[in-house]
Amino acid sequence: MNVVIVESPAKAKTINKYLGSNYLVLASYGHVRDLPAKDGSVRPDEDFDMSWAVDSKSQKRLNEIAKAVKDADRLMLATDPDREGEAISWHVLQVLRNKKALKDKPVERVVFNAITKSAILNAMQNPRTIDEPLVEAYLARRALDYLVGFTLSPVLWRKLPGARSAGRVQSVALRLVCDREAEIESFIPQEYWSILANLTIAKGDGVQARLTGFDGKKIGRLDIAGETEATAIRSMLESAAFKVSSVESKPTKRNPYAPFTTSTLQQEASRKLGFAASRTMQVAQRLYEGINLGGEMVGVITYMRTDGVQIAGEAIGAARSVIGRKFGDKYLPEKPRHYSTKAKNAQEAHEAIRPTDLGRLPKDVSRYLDNDQARLYELVWKRTIASQMESATIERTTVDIEATGAGKQAQLRATGSVIRFDGFLTLYQEGRDDDDDEESRRLPPMEMGEPLTRQEIEKAIEANQHFTEPPPRFTEATLVKKMEELGIGRPSTYASTLQTLRDRDYVQLDKKRLIPDDKGRLVTAFLENFFNRYVEYDFTADLEEKLDKISANELDWKEVLRDFWRDFSGNVGEIKNLRVSQVIDALNEILAAHIFPPTEDGKDPRVCPVCGTGQLSLKIGRYGSFVGCSNYPECRYTRQLGVNGDDEEGAASDGPKVLGQDPETGQDVTLRTGRFGPYVQLGEEVKPKRASLPKGWSAEAMDLEKALRLLSLPREVGLHPETGKPISAGIGRYGPFVLHDGTYANLDSVDEVFEIGINRAVDALAQKAAKGGHGRSTPAALKELGEHPDLGGPITVRDGCYGPYVNHGKINATLPRDMNPASVTMEQAVELIAAKAEKSGKKPAAKKATAKKTAAKKTPAKKATTKAKSTTTKKTTTKKSTSASKAKAETDDE
Repeated sequence: MNVVIVESPAKAKTINKYLGSNYLVLASYGHVRDLPAKDGSVRPDEDFDMSWAVDSKSQKRLNEIAKAVKDADRLMLATDPDREGEAISWHVLQVLRNKKALKDKPVERVVFNAITKSAILNAMQNPRTIDEPLVEAYLARRALDYLVGFTLSPVLWRKLPGARSAGRVQSVALRLVCDREAEIESFIPQEYWSILANLTIAKGDGVQARLTGFDGKKIGRLDIAGETEATAIRSMLESAAFKVSSVESKPTKRNPYAPFTTSTLQQEASRKLGFAASRTMQVAQRLYEGINLGGEMVGVITYMRTDGVQIAGEAIGAARSVIGRKFGDKYLPEKPRHYSTKAKNAQEAHEAIRPTDLGRLPKDVSRYLDNDQARLYELVWKRTIASQMESATIERTTVDIEATGAGKQAQLRATGSVIRFDGFLTLYQEGRDDDDDEESRRLPPMEMGEPLTRQEIEKAIEANQHFTEPPPRFTEATLVKKMEELGIGRPSTYASTLQTLRDRDYVQLDKKRLIPDDKGRLVTAFLENFFNRYVEYDFTADLEEKLDKISANELDWKEVLRDFWRDFSGNVGEIKNLRVSQVIDALNEILAAHIFPPTEDGKDPRVCPVCGTGQLSLKIGRYGSFVGCSNYPECRYTRQLGVNGDDEEGAASDGPKVLGQDPETGQDVTLRTGRFGPYVQLGEEVKPKRASLPKGWSAEAMDLEKALRLLSLPREVGLHPETGKPISAGIGRYGPFVLHDGTYANLDSVDEVFEIGINRAVDALAQKAAKGGHGRSTPAALKELGEHPDLGGPITVRDGCYGPYVNHGKINATLPRDMNPASVTMEQAVELIAAKAEKSGKKPAAKKATAKKTAAKKTPAKKATTKAKSTTTKKTTTKKSTSASKAKAETDDE
């Protein structure tokens, strides 16, 4: 019996069918060990010795693997063919050696790029040993990520409360987004004018030409700066005679794009399918691990974490066969196409992402796939086939036109292109992130010396005003492209890095564009000012290059760590002595344009609009940053960062807006904007009554009546008829509710808080009690998926206070941000629930009860506690540091 180790159970199930009864394929469920989230897991003083911990779930799986290996003839490590896969194999091997489960059994490492029967059987015939340099590159990367995260993050928490974490790649990616935003804010539009002539040839066909020269002077795009000059040129052209001075047609070829790498797949799936990078990788993972095609589990695409663009010879042959059969010989080039990687610091030489069988047409496979899988498979199939098709032939024509009149001359140019042979474009054309000004119009045939006339339209000669525009914000696709160009990160890190930025609330996604949040801008400004070297693009790319050299056995991994730590630790030591006030002063200056935007009246934007004498400054509070007055507590003016008079919530940003007087007390009721958004306030006491505007209420629509209603909360609805205790209604962190004796029940809308009577309140509480809840009521199901296929019990999709999730029994699994609740399938739900159960250690209710009962019999007087088992030889218990308990250090690898 041979034991084969892979990462996922889906992969194990598929491969076991291919190998037969002489093999037992077990899943490690990803990484089995990790650096504990506490200080001291990487010890620079001990030459970067590292302590690895195994959590309880992984320990159980490793015990099962060790038990199977003891009775096996051979161990075959068949994890993914990249650096992370090599690391998982190495970890499994180390644990088994520590358990003395191997003895003298042979250990082999096998790799395959596709989960098909032929690929698996071929890999089994060509084993190798663990690639030590690749493992060392992983160890170096992991140590660097840990050292940066666990060293920088505590500094951030102390000097910049509200910041979540810093990471070696994460912080540099965030800087790209913030730098682009600063570039947009500082951009000054420049006025320019374009002159267009709408002309007609003798045969009646129209042509549009752009001014390129006037009165002996060459005219560039921005050269006509004002209306006066533009009008003078237009007047001359309105009475000028036109003739063709030259015609040049030049045939060009457009070659097909290379097959997908991880980054180009993420970019194109974002452009064409609207997928976030993480969603793309989730769907690709399923296509790679195996799909049930009419009773047979088959991986339908090759491994999806790669920066290689070449594909195997048999795949090229299959692609050419499909092209000849479906499109004809004219679409088949004479020789096969071969591609080479152009990305900076390309990683291991993997094959590009392609279908495992190009004969599986998208229309034939789609019935076995869900909608997202079918769309992504079609994208991969088309790109792969197109990469082996004939080039497109395009004829580009340039016509120069001379205009003469009023003793002056002007030159104009018309350009156009015609596709003479579509080639690969008949199947596939790459999407574009941003529109440009390139013209691809078809021009009518013209000859040198041919006269042209102005069209008989109102604006035959156009003088159009334009303003230059700032560079566009990054999309996920363009950010991945930029990171790849700069050599920052690797295929396995792009999706997780982008997801981390969103999870940390450092960036927001609006209409597919990444906008840095105030928190993200503050973190970036802090790091740029005090740790500039470590968020420089060149420094990060150089470090990635060193990691690649380690994997190629060209550099010693510990020497790289020593060089890094020597300077980094010294820099951190200097910053630790900084006072928070020094940090605030630096940030006030760096982010002045954002924190203190110019006022319309030209006054000093840092003068407090309320007291008139205080200076506005960045303030660091327990829950984050805001702008406040230096005369606090005498002046309590506060506002959010970056607010100006143009903001919707800026109604109160220039000071309190009096809505009226409270009829009971006579005190002013005011609308204000604070660090957490707009709110209403009663009076000016030391601790006045305040109420935040609920979701959906705008500051502009606030009036005295609405403000008094908010300030009246919580309101007593009445006494419960059974207990005699009061029922109250209010608006809390998670929305409107009724409360009775510690039990909350959600209400449908904010308006219901002010209108609900005793009968409706008792009914809402009774419904909550019927569901067995003591906290807030369970949200109604958005979608019922049916019974769990293995465990039984209904699976539903619900919308909770933290967003949509799937529910099975007591297990709630949050949906990824880019997953539409309405399109969740049973397969996706089961995967999410299984992952959440593994992560939380939860079991089905019946089994859990049995387990507790058994444990109680065995240890009647002791509490059962599960601890991570560490591979360190010391038998001491190390308490987690305060910093580690706050947050886990950021890692940039998946």
